[in-house]
Amino acid sequence: MCGVAVIARQAGFRVTGCDANVYPPMSEQLAAQGIDLVEGYSEDQLALRPDTWLIGNVITRGNPLVEAILERRERFQSGPQWLSENVLRDKCVLAVAGTHGKTSTASMLAFILERAGLNPGFLIGGVPADFAASARLTESTHFVIEADEYDTAFFDKRSKFVHYWPRTAVLTNLEFDHADIFSDLAQIERQFHHFVRTIPRSGRIISNGRDDALKRVLTLGSWAPVEEFGVPSGWAAGSPDEEGSFEVAWQGTSLGRVRWSFSGEHNRMNALAAIAAARHAGTETSVALEALGSFRGVKRRMEVRGTVRGITVYDDFAHHPTAIRATIEGLRAGVGHDRILAVLEPRSNTMKRGVMKEALPWSLAEADLAYLYTAHLEWDAASVFRAAGRNARCETSLETLVDALAREARPGDHVLIMSNGAFGGIHAKLLARLAEGAG
Repeated sequence: MCGVAVIARQAGFRVTGCDANVYPPMSEQLAAQGIDLVEGYSEDQLALRPDTWLIGNVITRGNPLVEAILERRERFQSGPQWLSENVLRDKCVLAVAGTHGKTSTASMLAFILERAGLNPGFLIGGVPADFAASARLTESTHFVIEADEYDTAFFDKRSKFVHYWPRTAVLTNLEFDHADIFSDLAQIERQFHHFVRTIPRSGRIISNGRDDALKRVLTLGSWAPVEEFGVPSGWAAGSPDEEGSFEVAWQGTSLGRVRWSFSGEHNRMNALAAIAAARHAGTETSVALEALGSFRGVKRRMEVRGTVRGITVYDDFAHHPTAIRATIEGLRAGVGHDRILAVLEPRSNTMKRGVMKEALPWSLAEADLAYLYTAHLEWDAASVFRAAGRNARCETSLETLVDALAREARPGDHVLIMSNGAFGGIHAKLLARLAEGAG
């Protein structure tokens, strides 16, 4: 919704907004765009008299402002619907969907198109380091969007991505998630099938060739040509060298190398998807390979927040067990035998309910030490880890957790903090405590 607000502002609209809790980097982005933010959902905001209310999918019936909007019969829409009708209708849309990797892949794709001189517009769920914001509107016909399968709004229970009508669709992977709205993986696969149905015959589907769930989705019906990545018959990545660079091949023919320092197979898979999608948009593969050599990543995706006394603190958005494990494995590939202290806030609705709790010990297994912030969980994390034969320190107090980390961390350690929220500002608090120790 922050990105939609930014795009509306750039399109010439006067934009205001309200939320219960806004934190960086999105709060900073709103301020930079001159978008006024109101804290809370008071019906007094009706005095703003907007032409349209755009209502996000976290807002439910019973919200005082929503109830007032309904009583007054004010005009309202979802963000995706407004975007579809006012921005995407005349664009060549490149949509990136999947359980993991959407933000990174969409950021890579937008950066490749930028370096190719296409000046794309985009709407991405995080802030790419190579751009000033997570969203922008340009005169270009190309628009890159992170396509989410979560439902659209309390009045539209379809997945958001059915509104986007892409010409190029990237399917990164598909696993069970969002247990608050989906009862099983089959329901999510059905939504992905609806998404695939919107792609024209002249379009292109770039799909993870290793993913069985995506194969089931495409078996339900696919009307556009499909290119697979991650398999020898399609787009494939060679083994990385010590710096992380790797060869890229299409149908067994080498097309060159991506020379970068990012580690982890998940990053190479994301790169393959972005290269393939960019080619469908008319970008030469050689341009894409060179562009990725300058790609700087995404905020809150293995972002180094600081180093004190030789202890490096990272911030990462990972919150699904598969993404958590991939993130730790990627860091392990980069730091070798150095100690990794993994710190997780299981904050998503799915995690709070404990739907995938048995997978958490597996997801954190590559870390030397594991810490969980369990204040909001509906299940006993400590017993789950004990049953799996693994240890994890579980804390309900953020201050106690910071104290424990500050006492344990030593020079050469890597503290990887993972959450899909602000995590109470733990990064700054830990860096401050580590600095006190240095004094």
